[in-house]
Amino acid sequence: MISLGMSTSCVYPRGPEHAFQLARQAGYDGLEVMVTNDPVTQDADALNALAERFGMPILSIHAPVLLLTTFVWGRDPQVKLEKSAELAAKVGADTVVVHPPFRWQAGYARNFERIVRETAAASGVEIAVENMFPWKVRGSSVKAYAPSPDPTDMDCDAMTLDFSHAALSGAGSLELARRMGDRLRHIHLCDGSGSMDEGRVFDEHLVPGAGHEPVAEVLKMLIDSGWNGSIVAEVNTRKARTESEQLDLLIATRLFASRIIGRRRPSIRARARRAVASLRR
Repeated sequence: MISLGMSTSCVYPRGPEHAFQLARQAGYDGLEVMVTNDPVTQDADALNALAERFGMPILSIHAPVLLLTTFVWGRDPQVKLEKSAELAAKVGADTVVVHPPFRWQAGYARNFERIVRETAAASGVEIAVENMFPWKVRGSSVKAYAPSPDPTDMDCDAMTLDFSHAALSGAGSLELARRMGDRLRHIHLCDGSGSMDEGRVFDEHLVPGAGHEPVAEVLKMLIDSGWNGSIVAEVNTRKARTESEQLDLLIATRLFASRIIGRRRPSIRARARRAVASLRR
């Protein structure tokens, strides 16, 4: 059965406890933990305690690969990946999400495919490389990732599709999903409204349906093919004025996927229907 989870990044900068609480209220199956500077995100015992307390398993770990996590677990990207896989194994997660290397991580970039494959084999955890996007500085593209921001350019066994990143890069997410094929194992459920070439600057991570990516078409294509990977909501809720509004966005995101994959949870309150309706206005 497909797992429908929520990333702790949905409530950033609030901590993991808040994420576990809202994920349970919104009806998700479990959590993806984004490893950040917050010590709880790096601590298997603390995370297992939260999972038990809220009855929400940890489905996946997102390695600390963002610029804001430069010093988490040292500066060696291979060590960061290995520790992420160790953490995943300790909390019972079966997937680690990792970004392609930055261009300036030359040694790691040269050996990335081998490091990913060996780390997955040693840990027993699937490592799914996520699609990213080119950077632009003063209107010019900058090669930030090596060998490519697109994992289909690499020899990777498992991949993550992020719709917001696909939008920002100008890549067609439907075609990207097709190129990933059987290697597409993990989805970051979100949306984007346009590419950098169209003047977009920020990685939006909109609620699905609020942007222009063919999110529903991709999900339906996968379901029709018998796909059995995992779907994790990774939406930006920072503009929500209240916790209630934040919860509405998370419920709306879950319902978007649930309708397509055939999951219904009638116990979720009528607020879920109102949240979805508000996206169509």
